[in-house]
Parts: sequence; structure tokens; C-alpha cells
Amino acid sequence: MRTIGLALFLISGLGWSAMAADQSPTNELTAQLAKEVQNQGWIAFCARGENGSWDIFLSRPDGSRKRNITNTPDYEEAGPLFSRDGKKLLYRRIAKGTVISHDLWGFQGRLVLADADGKNPIVFGEEGEYTWTSWSPDAKQIASLTKKEIQIIDIATKQVARTLKRQGIYQQLFWSPDGKWFTGTGNHAGRQWCIVRMNAETGELNAVHKFQSCTPDWFPDAKRIIYSSRPPQKSNQGYGWTLLLQSEGDGTHEQLIYGEEGSHVYGGAVSPDGKYVLFTTYPNDGGGPEESGAPIFLMRLSDTPTLEGKSEEMRRMYPNVKGGPALSLQQKGWEPCWTYAEIGADR
Repeated sequence: MRTIGLALFLISGLGWSAMAADQSPTNELTAQLAKEVQNQGWIAFCARGENGSWDIFLSRPDGSRKRNITNTPDYEEAGPLFSRDGKKLLYRRIAKGTVISHDLWGFQGRLVLADADGKNPIVFGEEGEYTWTSWSPDAKQIASLTKKEIQIIDIATKQVARTLKRQGIYQQLFWSPDGKWFTGTGNHAGRQWCIVRMNAETGELNAVHKFQSCTPDWFPDAKRIIYSSRPPQKSNQGYGWTLLLQSEGDGTHEQLIYGEEGSHVYGGAVSPDGKYVLFTTYPNDGGGPEESGAPIFLMRLSDTPTLEGKSEEMRRMYPNVKGGPALSLQQKGWEPCWTYAEIGADR
């Protein structure tokens, strides 16, 4: 598990080395990465506020200029998602004291649509309506995964424009940046916990990853998908550790992004230019929403695939790792997302 002041990375030709915080290679690499991303838009994530409830926060991608943009002690708020133009934000507002489920949060609470800085929030539906929502590319519609079907809803009128059969998708529905596809977690061809891709017009479905996988999201090119998966392992008493992977939308060219013995990796989100990745690491499966969130990290995708720590079993599965600096945002959170749009002045 990463800790502040300790970075583990692969030095070419020398293998894995632990570098203490006062050793300049680690400081220089993470400082360079922080400087590189510090002004590249904003990330949004949910985290515990000062009063202990879940709120939505913004920060720069290096973790600086963090601010609470909802700050609602009477609610729990989770699952932020920027519109593609970075002007709007959606999230779920949940009854105070509710335990947020890492598997079911998209069914919990009510949908809220707001400006990207949290201003002008509008509660869009009632409890249990507009579940597992994501933006259309032009932010004029939302897709909602209900227990019966996928609904495409016009925001201005709240009318259902069209529907598609779920075809086994049961959580984490995300619309592609080009509007042509959906991805989600579902049951497919007799298997549970699959990543699937659906044609947004025809409903035609294909498997992306067929074993113990979840939390998919899109690369900005709409061709690749990022997701978490836990392959068969003997470690952790046979339960194994969850890795962060990517592949083409048809399931080909699967690649490791990041893995770490002792941690489950979730929250995979790619920067709008496809150069960087956000993720969280946590010793318990699920990413920590039932507790207080998980540490958030940022890496260059060009420095991946990366494995952290000893991770002997993972290294046998993925022998050709690169390694590189992982920047800690020095805060706990959950479900980060990223926009390159500029978002107002700090409040």
C-alpha cells in the first residue's frame, strides 16, 4: 500500500526499489508530474466533509485548491460526473446517514444536475428515479439504467425519447464520448460481472471482459474502455487483488494499467486528452465508499503498465511492466472524474 513519503517505482534495468521521501529521484519525478498537471482543468470526487457527511469536492489534478462545492450536512452526496464540455455536473443526493454501497449507489437517492462549480443545483427526480445516469455528448440528454430498461431522457422536457433492452447490464452505465456506445457491468453469455459494450442505436452487445470485472468508463477516443478486474489469484487467501485494465471496445488488446499487492484498484478515470489516469487504492474490496473513501493517485498512461510492491503473482501474469511515478493527491475520495474546462473562482 502506498503511503505519503514513500514511492515505489521501476528503475530501468535495476528492478523495483523503495525510495524514501528525502531521496531526490522520487521527489523530482512526482514534482515533475504535479507541475505537469496542476493547471490542466479540475477533478471532481466525493469525500467526507468536515461534518462527516459525503460531499462533492473539486481540486486541481495535483490535489491543490481543494474545495467543497456542495457542503450539505443534511445529505450524503456521491457519484459526480462532468458533462463532456465541463459545464455541468451530475451526482446523487442520498438521505443523511445512508451507507453508500459501492455496488448499488446508482440506485440510491435522487439525481441532481448542477453547474460544474456546484452552483444552481436542481433535484431532477424522486428517490429511485433516473438511476445510473450518464450524460449524452451534448449534455442535452441523459441515459438512465433502470431495473427494466435503458432510457434516453431529454433533460429539457424529462420525456423518454427512446428505450433499449438492458440485456443483462445491471450497473455502472456510461455513454461514450462520441454517442455511439454504452458500456456497463452485466451478466453476459452465462457469466456474471462482465464488462460489456452496447451499440447505442441498435442495442447490439459484445463482451469486453468476461471475468470478475466492473466499473467501466471510456477513454476520450471512445474506442477504448478502462475498468477494474480481479483475475484468479492465490494471494489474499485466494480472493486476490483487483487490477486496473484497459482494452479496445471489442475486448481486444487488453493491457494492465496498474496493480498493487495489498490493494484493490478502482476509480479508473482518464484525462480528457487520454494522457493521464486517476485511480484509488484500498485494502478492502469496493473502493471505500462504505467507510471514508480511498487515497487518490494520478499517473501518466505512458508510464503504465505498472505494478507496485513485491506483487510476485501479478508479475508472473504481467511480466513486462514499466513503472513510473504515481502522484498522491494526499486526500481520500471516491469516483473521481476530470474536465479540462476552467471552473469559476474558488468559493
